[in-house]
Amino acid sequence: MNDNLILCEIENKIAFVTINCPPDNKLNTQIYKGLTRLMGELEENEDVNVILITGSGEEAFVAGADINEIAELDTVGMMDLTKITRIAFSKIETLNKPVIAAINGVARGGGLELALACDLRIASEHAKFAFPEINLGVIPGGGGTQRILKVVGLGTAKELLYFGEMIDAEKALQLQIVNKVVGQDKLLSTAKEWAEKLAQKAPVALRMMKMAVNTGSNVDLESGLTVEASCYDGAFATEDRKEAMAAFFEKRKPKFVGR
Repeated sequence: MNDNLILCEIENKIAFVTINCPPDNKLNTQIYKGLTRLMGELEENEDVNVILITGSGEEAFVAGADINEIAELDTVGMMDLTKITRIAFSKIETLNKPVIAAINGVARGGGLELALACDLRIASEHAKFAFPEINLGVIPGGGGTQRILKVVGLGTAKELLYFGEMIDAEKALQLQIVNKVVGQDKLLSTAKEWAEKLAQKAPVALRMMKMAVNTGSNVDLESGLTVEASCYDGAFATEDRKEAMAAFFEKRKPKFVGR
């Protein structure tokens, strides 16, 4: 799709998605729209339970947006691009399936925004992270100011955003921007291992779990508890719940069907 700018392979209920624009894998309008379209397709694909996103090569996960494209835009054009960007990242964040980012190199600007839209983030020890927009006289426009805030808290978010300086993978781990740091040679295998574990879980329960957590992070406690109860009821009513409990008592692995 998109002239091979985005690659996708499906294997064992896992969709392996690669941003394929080396060496920097920079984002442009074509890639944003391609991601939105692909995520919609994967959301409806019953052969996919988990999505894993990475960048091609070892230099960059995504090293930001394509500055050449942005430099040619007027204000109206930039407003259109910002909307397209927001739609793409929000689609990933609200997808009804878990999304793992395997961060193989630099995640800068839009690349960090893409990673933050994912549910889980595993980084190579060589990965680096930054919101450098302030150095270009702008601010993140794809949700970066809001998603980083929820991950690291107000003070640290302002430090990262105001100074625009690069941090390494270990610092990102300390700040909980990533869940795990591994060697470059183990990145994809580790991410695949996580994806395989998730792919074996009950799909509807995972969907309800993601909905409850995502919604709860944006509302007050009582509202979040109400959403949680609704999601619990939805998961409880499934065939997979009955199968899981039967498997528990019969001391065997459950066979989930996604219903």
